[in-house]
Amino acid sequence: MKNICFYFQVHQPFRFRRYRFFDIGNDHYYYDDYTNESVLRKVLTKSYLPTNELLLKLIKQNKGKFKVAFSISGSALDQFQLYAPEVIDSFKQLVDTGCVEMLAETYSHSLVSLKDKGEFERQVRQHEQAVKDLFGYEPTVFRNTELIYSDQIGEMVHDMGFKGMITEGAKHVLGWKSPNYLYCNAITPKLKVLLKNFILSDDIAFRFSNQNWCEWPLTAAKFAGWIDNLDAKEEVVNLFMDYETFGEHQWKDTGIFEFLNDLPKQILAHPHLAFATPSELVHNLQPVSAIHVPTPISWADEERDLTAWLGNEMQQEAFEKLYAFLPKIAHCTDPKLLKDWRYLQVSDHFYYMCTKFFSDGDVHTYFNPYETPYEAFINYMNVLSDFGLRLNESMPEEIHNRDMEDLTRLIHEKEEKIKKLEAKLAADKSKKKTKAVK
Repeated sequence: MKNICFYFQVHQPFRFRRYRFFDIGNDHYYYDDYTNESVLRKVLTKSYLPTNELLLKLIKQNKGKFKVAFSISGSALDQFQLYAPEVIDSFKQLVDTGCVEMLAETYSHSLVSLKDKGEFERQVRQHEQAVKDLFGYEPTVFRNTELIYSDQIGEMVHDMGFKGMITEGAKHVLGWKSPNYLYCNAITPKLKVLLKNFILSDDIAFRFSNQNWCEWPLTAAKFAGWIDNLDAKEEVVNLFMDYETFGEHQWKDTGIFEFLNDLPKQILAHPHLAFATPSELVHNLQPVSAIHVPTPISWADEERDLTAWLGNEMQQEAFEKLYAFLPKIAHCTDPKLLKDWRYLQVSDHFYYMCTKFFSDGDVHTYFNPYETPYEAFINYMNVLSDFGLRLNESMPEEIHNRDMEDLTRLIHEKEEKIKKLEAKLAADKSKKKTKAVK
């Protein structure tokens, strides 16, 4: 039996307004409410609500044989509750069918797994609680921001109690191996790893409406046939994509909804094909081997690495300055500051600073509120500067005193080091003069 696993990412960031240098220290509200609400309204009208309605119909029609999984970021959940609570209700209806799995991720849809284990776990626990509160669901499978994964990240995820994790079936990691099997973490084999079949996923997510594609038009029957013709030994085909694929990336007039509507029937017409959720696969299948990923991968761009977010000096500087606040955040109790801290970490802010204008350039312009990456960087750093001032002001007096003591100690240590170097330099000069006289 070959299992088809559909997973959808649902994410919307809180975009920042134009925040000028002169706003620093004077205006502490960072968000473009109009853009955030208008983008969400557009996407939920074209994509989320009609696709949820279609999925609910398909689940009922196929009497539990059609199954999917979602990961909804914390910032998307917050926007739904703020602007469109009907979307939450729509997802609740899907979860209540028993055929929809909710995955865990970082609440902030952040890159924190690359930086700090403690903060990573706090964000994951916050997301778990939100999913439990809103949908009555306790996730057992984890999906990191943008499918970012490495052996070390997988180890942290296992330590948090998750049974499985999903990531990209990157060619440079797999080599000759197929993504169509269950694997396990190289450090902690008890963590099962599901790999995206990026060719078949991208046939739907990116190539579906491309009339220059040699396989256009793509029908559900043709797609089901491709899966059925795969090696009979292969156990799973993981189709992972943005939920906006349906109705937003691929507009309604491309026939994407007709394709989705017909797909379960065409898949289930093959006796050796079935649908499964990630947790079912993790529970029912045995890993064929460990997957070694010493350097983090993602599902982004041609390289399937981190360069979409951390590939240039601007992104790296913003990333380091953001997480330099971690020691003080540990002492912060101000709810407004903590909310801003969550939204400052959203990976989209770093994505907007990307300077890759070649093979992947168009992807980086999707709902991007900035004209250039440099504008995105300056705007973000202005916001970050104001946030830093507010965070410093919120710290208890003993923290300020400790900071001053640390600064004084560092200055003293540098002065002592300078004295020693000056003394050594003077001694070296004296030796040279002595040698010259001789």
